[in-house]
Amino acid sequence: MKTIWHNLKEGLISVSNGLGLAWWVEIVTQNPSCTYYFGPFLSSVDATLASKGYLEDLEIEGAQGIIVNVKRCKPYVLTIAEDLGERIDRKVKPAFSGQM
Repeated sequence: MKTIWHNLKEGLISVSNGLGLAWWVEIVTQNPSCTYYFGPFLSSVDATLASKGYLEDLEIEGAQGIIVNVKRCKPYVLTIAEDLGERIDRKVKPAFSGQM
């Protein structure tokens, strides 16, 4: 039963993301000057819960001036490194909340 729910949830996330209705975690750091997107998620609650881990990772890496936003969007680039003047496609598979 758990596998069926997991597959159904992934399908719903995929459809929501395709329509631009999925939830994403947007993290903006001042130093380095970057914007990161993590997701997609089916709900803002799932995204908010997952954001804590992303925030901890960036703090460990020494990022400063961190702002976390949970919002509906459809990012085409997952990492924007403004200090370097480039966009980095992380080639990361979506982090579905069921995989945590």
